[in-house]
Amino acid sequence: MSKSDQAFPHTQEHKEKGDWNPLWDQFHELDPEFLEAYLAFRSVPQRGGPLPQKYKELVLIAINAATTHLYGPGVRRHIQNALKAGATKEEILETIQLTTVMGIHSCNLAIPILMEEVGKLEE
Repeated sequence: MSKSDQAFPHTQEHKEKGDWNPLWDQFHELDPEFLEAYLAFRSVPQRGGPLPQKYKELVLIAINAATTHLYGPGVRRHIQNALKAGATKEEILETIQLTTVMGIHSCNLAIPILMEEVGKLEE
């Protein structure tokens, strides 16, 4: 382990276990201490807690697939991890289906505005 690896153990851990976002390479170049602090914070639920790993991975699939994130490599990585943790194809599909509910918010916001503006034109 290099001196840099010792200074940034969470960075090294994420790389070793394949839970590394390639975009973080540039982040690490710009501010390795901030990235290390973020990875330490992000890792807390992974180190313990009552949820089995399978459920943690399903939540991470939902986060990465959400319309506000849409991060394909993360979806892929967490689907792979969920399958390794014992999730079924059907459980993963349901997680993805539940995630699509977030997309309705654009309609919830825009349709009332549309109706209001159309109403103004009709007056």
